[in-house]
Amino acid sequence: MITSATKEKIIAAISTQRKLYSSEAKQALALGINSAQLNRIKKGEFETELSNANWIRLARILDIQFSDAPQWITAKTPTYSFIYQQLSACQASSLSAMLCDLPGIGKTYTARQYAQENANAVYLDCSQYKSKQKLIRAIAKEYGVTYTGRYNEVYNDLIYYLLSIPSPLIILDEVGDLDYAAFLELKALWNATDKCCAWYMMGADGLREKIERNKHLNKVGYAEIFDRYGNKYQEVVPQGKEAREEFLLKQVSQVARANGIQDIQKLYARSGYSLRRVYIEVQKLKVA
Repeated sequence: MITSATKEKIIAAISTQRKLYSSEAKQALALGINSAQLNRIKKGEFETELSNANWIRLARILDIQFSDAPQWITAKTPTYSFIYQQLSACQASSLSAMLCDLPGIGKTYTARQYAQENANAVYLDCSQYKSKQKLIRAIAKEYGVTYTGRYNEVYNDLIYYLLSIPSPLIILDEVGDLDYAAFLELKALWNATDKCCAWYMMGADGLREKIERNKHLNKVGYAEIFDRYGNKYQEVVPQGKEAREEFLLKQVSQVARANGIQDIQKLYARSGYSLRRVYIEVQKLKVA
């Protein structure tokens, strides 16, 4: 069962998130509950208003921890600063860009943080929405647009909404996992929202290889996608073994120290320079 303390955390996160939506109705739709339920739980009437399963789902959407682990502190690593600034620039000018770099350097964390802090910016993990229908419906839901019903209506309503709000930004992570049809639909949606919507595509080296391979094979859509996303693979990590290692070590140190870990020598070996692994190791050290 979800405790009352955890429900209070969820409600606090909902209140913080409210500024990201143009109306409470759109926030409720994005959260998967109705406006009346949202209104009542914000007033504290939550003991019988939602099922335990719904509370768990809200906690997942809002990234609420069930444990009493210390709050994670964001470190302004070079990766964080680079991506955050790129996202801000893209959103401000309705531009598109593509980032292909090493896994575990903080791409996903930064993108999620940006979407949580900036109105009309949404983040999607494409590995969870590989087909075109799942992807478009997921984008619509994130914006509080009706995402059920006939696909064509969802698609057209989403386009209409993106054209009507100021500076929307859609951040797509793990893009290499998308089906071919979803790639083509992204191109169509980009065309329909040209100069009105910003896009930011992220992935590891597999995304670059997938695009280059299909461009070489002249497969329809890939050259066009590459062109629309700036004709360039953005990178954060420097080239060269020594420069790369120094960069990764610096990031591990920054994240560890920001979260109260001073003895970081063990983290170097245990993490393999992956910030995803650093998070796990730091949590272990805090609990110990």
